[in-house]
Amino acid sequence: MNLSQVLYSILLVAVVALGVKLLNWAWLRPRKLQKLLRQQGLNGNSYRPLIGDLKDLISVAKQEQFKPIQFSDDLPPHSFHYFHQIISKYGENCFIWFGPSPKLMITDPQLMREILARPDVFWKPQPDPIGHTVAGGLLFLEGEKWAKHRKIINPAFNTDKLKSMVSVIGLSCSDTIAKWEALVDSKGGGSNSAVEIDVWPFIADLSGDVISRVAFGSSHEQGRRIFELHKEVVKLTLELMQFMSIPGWRFIPTKANRRTKAISEEIRSILTGIINQREKAMERNEAVEGDLLGTLLESSNGEAHSMTVEEVIEECKLFYFAGSDTISVLVIWTMVMLSKHQEWQAKAREEVLQVFRNGHPCYDGLNRLKIVTMILNEVLRMFPSAPLLTRAPTKTVKLGDMTVPIGVELMLLIGEMHHDPIIWGNDVSEFKPERLESGVRGKSGFMPFSFGPRVCIGQNLAMIEAKIMVAMMLQRFSFELSPSYLHAPFLILTLQPQHGVPLLLRKFE
Repeated sequence: MNLSQVLYSILLVAVVALGVKLLNWAWLRPRKLQKLLRQQGLNGNSYRPLIGDLKDLISVAKQEQFKPIQFSDDLPPHSFHYFHQIISKYGENCFIWFGPSPKLMITDPQLMREILARPDVFWKPQPDPIGHTVAGGLLFLEGEKWAKHRKIINPAFNTDKLKSMVSVIGLSCSDTIAKWEALVDSKGGGSNSAVEIDVWPFIADLSGDVISRVAFGSSHEQGRRIFELHKEVVKLTLELMQFMSIPGWRFIPTKANRRTKAISEEIRSILTGIINQREKAMERNEAVEGDLLGTLLESSNGEAHSMTVEEVIEECKLFYFAGSDTISVLVIWTMVMLSKHQEWQAKAREEVLQVFRNGHPCYDGLNRLKIVTMILNEVLRMFPSAPLLTRAPTKTVKLGDMTVPIGVELMLLIGEMHHDPIIWGNDVSEFKPERLESGVRGKSGFMPFSFGPRVCIGQNLAMIEAKIMVAMMLQRFSFELSPSYLHAPFLILTLQPQHGVPLLLRKFE
């Protein structure tokens, strides 16, 4: 046998091996997993090679995205339409196909808590090319590396640090309120007359400004481009989802993939510039102490448990995303619900004025805002900032009455659970803050910030930010829904209003 024959034989074996691997990935393995699930009484659509349910999911999402609904309508059939459709068809604990990967949908709070309480067994599925573009760090780390990063970052969120952030958050809020006052005055909003303003872009900018100040000590202008890029990724999400389950697809130079790569590189470049500026400032002893970036960079001093600069960049990506998008959707839906329910707006304003009068909020006073806290928690129930989580078992594991093999991922539908009438009652679609008057402890069906060891590290900061923003707006304005407002909350990474939020603002004298 000559050399060419040997090479041909090697090539043939390689092609056959690759073919067998592809056959197993695209057909044999999904069919085996489908059989295992059905044997346990779990149901879902039959597997369709390569695409699974993704084509239908994306088609339904595009149809539903901009459809307005009534406030009295149940949210899941619109905002989580395809998932809700599958659950309605097959019952709880059914499955859906993301390409050749079945995802078991979980809505039971006890099962969710069991999954989230065991991060050593249930890890986050990888890779997630869309998620890695806009976030990173703790969100995707596992095991010892996650524990190390969590330990390094924790001090940035202790009580003393949170107290020091209150005045900084107030400054950002004052800037936004001043812009609204100027707009109201310029449009003739004196003498208690109302002026229509789409407050959604202002709230998005405000949350971005806050995270820039409290986490990075940089101006909002330096981070503004990052928020613009995040919005662009959101617009690309549905297009990218069609092929995200196909190995290697993200490396094919499609228009969407090229743009996603460019966005990722630009975000990294901006953050690198911010980090370099901070390092130079630290060398000149000019750095602001105690913010998140300072905490991360102090860990990068060559010690055994330090972070690399690359790891610092990934954590910055996460906090720019989590610290802006999640806060902005919480505050904007709070404004919408207070506009719709004027009696609760009046109660909240009365409490704010009683605690702070017309002065800036202080940390101790924020803890006395019982009504505002109830309102925020009810908004988090109705419009959770993270309505969907995914996990994947690292081994075949028993979960309730089910056996979940490797290869079956778990989709935790927090948004569905928050709207379950069995848990919350037949008035689940109504805005009723009083249902959380006694607090959220013991509410097994309430998980807006996840649960367990990996519960959101910034949840206390998120609530402080939201309380300050809402309190300061109530001090200066009354607001109601504009007749042009269209109610269309829809899930693309976070639950966002698809037609903006035009409100009628009156200066509160």
